[in-house]
Amino acid sequence: MKKRYNSTFKTKVVLEVLKEGTTIAEISSKYGVSANQISKWKKHVIENMAEIFSGKRAKNDSSNNELEGELYKQIGQLKVELDWLKKKSGLFG
Repeated sequence: MKKRYNSTFKTKVVLEVLKEGTTIAEISSKYGVSANQISKWKKHVIENMAEIFSGKRAKNDSSNNELEGELYKQIGQLKVELDWLKKKSGLFG
């Protein structure tokens, strides 16, 4: 079974790798995670670091909120139409 690590743990390990002075092998031994896995986490962090400062997350949150609002509006409209159809058909009332 593959072991899963939470984001807090991964962050802690990668920060320790980025703080020069300790090798990946030492950190691997300390936390019981393979050096290869730690290297993958480090690479992922470095590749995605710019997004933290770019504001993309805020834009995504905003667009998700807009989409959510639109979907709730559609749900409300469909519920009104369904209730009207049920009333008109007399089958469910």
